[in-house]
Amino acid sequence: METLNTLFVGKVVREFPKLASTNQYATDLLSKSKPSEGTVISTPNQYAGRGQIGSGWESEADKNINLSIIFYPTFLPIRKQFQLNQAVSLGVKDCIAHFVPENVKIKWPNDIYIHNKKVCGILIQNTLTGSIISSSVIGIGINVNQTTFITNPPNPSSLKLETNHELGLKRVREVLCRKIETRYLQLKAGKIDELYQDYLHNLYRYDEMSLFKRPNEDTFYGKILGVEETGKLLIENEYGDQENFAIKEVRFI
Repeated sequence: METLNTLFVGKVVREFPKLASTNQYATDLLSKSKPSEGTVISTPNQYAGRGQIGSGWESEADKNINLSIIFYPTFLPIRKQFQLNQAVSLGVKDCIAHFVPENVKIKWPNDIYIHNKKVCGILIQNTLTGSIISSSVIGIGINVNQTTFITNPPNPSSLKLETNHELGLKRVREVLCRKIETRYLQLKAGKIDELYQDYLHNLYRYDEMSLFKRPNEDTFYGKILGVEETGKLLIENEYGDQENFAIKEVRFI
């Protein structure tokens, strides 16, 4: 049985029978108080979860991980905020890989895939003060025991579908807290290059020729070369030209 062996992440858990959005609750909480760093807002029933750029997030009640973690990464300049994204993505990936050891990847910028199927989404909301990040709410949704998806999202999966075993949500949450804390402390210690190399090593379709689609529906072949400091994805197309893309400016086919 996993035990929570962390310094601060998950030491305080505010758990609710249901919430519209753990990120919204955490954001509201920060607007009127300063909870301890690593505070977790968790619910087994999130009925209005959000993904990147307003996307929805389907989660069957009592089947999945729906939580938000509060951090105060004041050591990180605004221009380097994607480093937090990398650390969190790696922490979540490490958690998933604890239960499914093979073929777990980070699909840029921060979805977690097993093979070609999505098992987790991450939504990071930073509050900026001057040139620093004064607080950050890390929203994480992991498909754990859900096996059917009513809204028919593209290529969904879950830990149960991948392992054929039902997992305890508390156990998964404890592993998640440990893995995220490890990566966050790595970031805080300034191990930026190590995090970046780990992120690239675990990046879905990194350095592989793949088919991509632009918002205007044009398709092109290219391979991912890396990720810029701003978080933009750097792709070299089949003709040797390099382009960078922000979120929602390119899709994998």
